[in-house]
Amino acid sequence: MAFAGVLTEADITAALAACQAADSFKHKDFFAKVGLAAKSADEIKKAFAIIDQDKSGFIEEDELKLFLQNFSASARALTDAETKAFLQAGDSDGDGKIGVDEFAAMVKS
Repeated sequence: MAFAGVLTEADITAALAACQAADSFKHKDFFAKVGLAAKSADEIKKAFAIIDQDKSGFIEEDELKLFLQNFSASARALTDAETKAFLQAGDSDGDGKIGVDEFAAMVKS
């Protein structure tokens, strides 16, 4: 598992179970349940690097859509509405993507 050493399997399972239904994903709730909100800045940067699949230094909309699948391959894709809301919540500079500092701020908010 990509998040081994950063997050526990039990926390990941519980967080994914809480947002199984379409349009039930809320990033603040997910970050708290999965344990990411309580992690150090370095651990949050490690999580960002895992989610940034193309290693561009940003999490783009297509990566956000598949966000939950970073935690479990069997997790669902986010709906278009969830993806747009997630991007809007994290994209503080309006460039259409989420940088590592924006991600860290979103996790800690």
